[in-house]
Amino acid sequence: MKTTMVIGLILLILGVAVLGYQGVVWVTTRDTVARVGPIEVQANREHPIPIAPILSGIAIVAGIALLIAGAGKRAT
Repeated sequence: MKTTMVIGLILLILGVAVLGYQGVVWVTTRDTVARVGPIEVQANREHPIPIAPILSGIAIVAGIALLIAGAGKRAT
């Protein structure tokens, strides 16, 4: 396989995977929510990092373009 086609296939697979996986949640600290006597209730502080569907769409289009470009070239 040509390197252009391999890169295009990788971009296509990553674009589809990221499209299905909407984001990443980063847990930084634990906060005390309530304290009743000796019992504490704690919760994680989560910071979501959204992965834009636009970026995955760009990766899919670029992957298809590279696959077409790699298939269209003639080996000499």
